[in-house]
Amino acid sequence: MAGATLRIAMIGTRGVPARYGGFETAVEEVGSRLAKRGHDVTVFCRPDPDGPGEEHLGMRRVELPIVRKRSLETLAHTALSVINPALRDVQVALVFNAANALLLPVIRARRIPVATHVDGLEWQRGKWGALGRRYYRLAERLAVRWSDDLIADARGIADYYRSEFDAATTMIAYGAPINHSPLADRLAPLGLEPDGYHLVVARFEPENHVREIVAGYAASGARLPLVVVGSAPYAEAYTARVEAAADDRVLLLGAIWDQDQLDQLYRHCRTYLHGHSVGGTNPSLLRAAGAGAYPIAYDVIFNREVIGHHGGYFTEPADVTAEIMAAEREPDRVRVAGAALQAAIRRYDWDDVTDGYEQLCHRLAARSPNPR
Repeated sequence: MAGATLRIAMIGTRGVPARYGGFETAVEEVGSRLAKRGHDVTVFCRPDPDGPGEEHLGMRRVELPIVRKRSLETLAHTALSVINPALRDVQVALVFNAANALLLPVIRARRIPVATHVDGLEWQRGKWGALGRRYYRLAERLAVRWSDDLIADARGIADYYRSEFDAATTMIAYGAPINHSPLADRLAPLGLEPDGYHLVVARFEPENHVREIVAGYAASGARLPLVVVGSAPYAEAYTARVEAAADDRVLLLGAIWDQDQLDQLYRHCRTYLHGHSVGGTNPSLLRAAGAGAYPIAYDVIFNREVIGHHGGYFTEPADVTAEIMAAEREPDRVRVAGAALQAAIRRYDWDDVTDGYEQLCHRLAARSPNPR
């Protein structure tokens, strides 16, 4: 897009390089493209001993320390970010995660217009106790009140904010990388072959239904192994439940940071099982769809918005069992449906996503912060 270059700050995530989740993926994909278009992009990052230093893909990295406690880590890091000197002269702030809404007045006090990417229904996540859930509900209201704009990545999230708070949002989805690569050399070290396994990629959290997927698979007579990629900090108890549900056909690989290997896992699986239920449009689902994988997804509006009729759905382990067995009986049907979804998913384009963020930033920079 044509227009003046801007100084943009991206706050509230683990930062770049993207090695964790959807927010980090969005920051890397959008921030690098904004930088390539000439904008000055600063990303506040958590400590990364293997990080690239002060610059990554044209973005300035500002590493700040963290409090290693799940309930405080995000908010404490964001608090350090919003008072950091690197925020001086920034024209627009993009804050990710409504949980950071408590700190929006600090940004506004610095006369910086701010948009908050509200993500999914965080208060529904099982890892939070009663106090955490109440905080997240409060944070949603504060984000509505104190943001100059709200960003939603899925229609279901936009509908929620409209019905719950009578608040408009700017709809900007994630992008989907398209992967046609035939390369499969990174599978052999894992003992895998193309079209020879089912795949899960997820953080080990209850609302991602990893345990239900593993239990449903274990109850099946599946011939192909189930490959599970993922872990989570502070999730020892849930990880133990996943391990207890597995049998010897389940390969628990933990986290994989090798992106080429992950691309090959997505590209060559028989099915991709996706249990995410509260997070809006999920980048892992988009990545699997962009690789032509056949998805079997937890049945919620966010996943149906992406997949439509090009995949299967489940709500309990028995559904997983049935879907996996059907996929092994009908490989041609699965292959055709995956290819159709890959074609349809081209509507999720990172350049178009960046256009949306760029337009939003120009609108925000053209005015001073105003109460919603």
